[in-house]
Amino acid sequence: MKPRTRHERRSSLLYSPKYWLLLTIFCLLAASIVVFLGRQYFTLTPTVEQRAEQPAQTMAPVHRDALDFHMIDFEQGWLRYSDGVMKTEDGGAQWLEAEASLPSEAAVGHEAVDETTLGMLGMSINQQLTSLMFGSKTYPVKQTQFLTDRIGWALVGEAGALQTPLLVTTDGGQTWNGEVTSAIRAAILAEKERLVQLKKEAALYASTDSAKAAIQSEWTLLPSTSAPGDVVLVRHNKPGKVEWLGKVYNLQPFGGGYFTYLPITMQAKPGKYPIGDQTLTIQAKKFETQYLKVTAEMESMKQDTARINADQKKIDLARSKSEPEFLFSGPFVKPIEGILTTPYGYTRYVNGKYDSAHLAVDLAAKEGTPIKAANDGVVALADSLYLTGNSIYLDHGMGLFSQYAHLSELRVKTGDRVKQGDIIGLVGTTGFSTGPHLHFTFWAHNVQVNPDLFWATTPFRWVEPKN
Repeated sequence: MKPRTRHERRSSLLYSPKYWLLLTIFCLLAASIVVFLGRQYFTLTPTVEQRAEQPAQTMAPVHRDALDFHMIDFEQGWLRYSDGVMKTEDGGAQWLEAEASLPSEAAVGHEAVDETTLGMLGMSINQQLTSLMFGSKTYPVKQTQFLTDRIGWALVGEAGALQTPLLVTTDGGQTWNGEVTSAIRAAILAEKERLVQLKKEAALYASTDSAKAAIQSEWTLLPSTSAPGDVVLVRHNKPGKVEWLGKVYNLQPFGGGYFTYLPITMQAKPGKYPIGDQTLTIQAKKFETQYLKVTAEMESMKQDTARINADQKKIDLARSKSEPEFLFSGPFVKPIEGILTTPYGYTRYVNGKYDSAHLAVDLAAKEGTPIKAANDGVVALADSLYLTGNSIYLDHGMGLFSQYAHLSELRVKTGDRVKQGDIIGLVGTTGFSTGPHLHFTFWAHNVQVNPDLFWATTPFRWVEPKN
């Protein structure tokens, strides 16, 4: 075969720029088509993760005949049809086919609602409806079940085109919903938490009856009769404020209500005072007088106002913040079993001159006697102070503090958490003191109040005034 000349080779398509340009364009076009088709395939075809995230079958076919249902708790329940059973484990957001056996008790970790709790809410566990309005239609009701005064379910008849014959309410039956939306689910979880808090509060009262009475009332005063130097615990069923003796006290949330302490100052006049829809009665009280003699050196201690004022700033700062809940669950105990040398409220004269009202109790004991924490709390201050010597302030929450003064030794430091009965220090005679003793008192919103109210009880049990 005769070899091609250079001219013949150059005139071939392989040497033509137009050929290579067209080939390149063709290849790019083919590649684009492949990429486009591939993207369409992967877009239309769900991944394993996407398939797993797709919602499960939420309800049975519309035309199945629903017989009855039962919600065991806020999460678990079953719905029985003539041809099978469906169950839920998320409050009805999803329903799945289940075995014929029906659970009757809440699983571990789930909060069941009992008749006692419903009683505290003022509800009957057998509350029933005969009909309800959903959308624009009235449906006959086969069965209802309320777990609280807000959360309930109703099985309706003549369901027709409803997705499910089981409707849910989160407002006590004022409105009904055909599915558990995210908003409904959030309301159920909030109600579950309210129930937990309600039981937490109820456990602090002396009895189920007293808990029920307080929880069902708009206002509760514990106690409703008091005296100068005492303190009253106020409960309201709504957030708000209480104006008392020229000051405003915020009601703080706890359990199922809103609370504040109202200190009855020594200057409070006897009479009847309205607190919400309740009446607080202040009775007159007489306090004895005490005369002390001290050395000239001790008497001069109270003249050092600079040191006294510096300590007061520390104390005010320590008592300016309190835990937003009641930290105690049991009764308050006496820090020591000492000899009562000065009761609360005595008018004190020192070296023949009026000194102050002694708004604490003095308990004499041997130096070194262990001192117990009156109840659970947080150490707000543990320091050596000028007049009160080695001193401790414990925060018991909601604005209540206990004070321990003149200690020989501190066994805790600021910020420590203590339990009722923990040893926090030792009896001493430091500061302005005439001998080994414990100076002890309570402070409610920075007002000293009578410790005798607290021994072997708690404010939640002040149903009647203590003498």
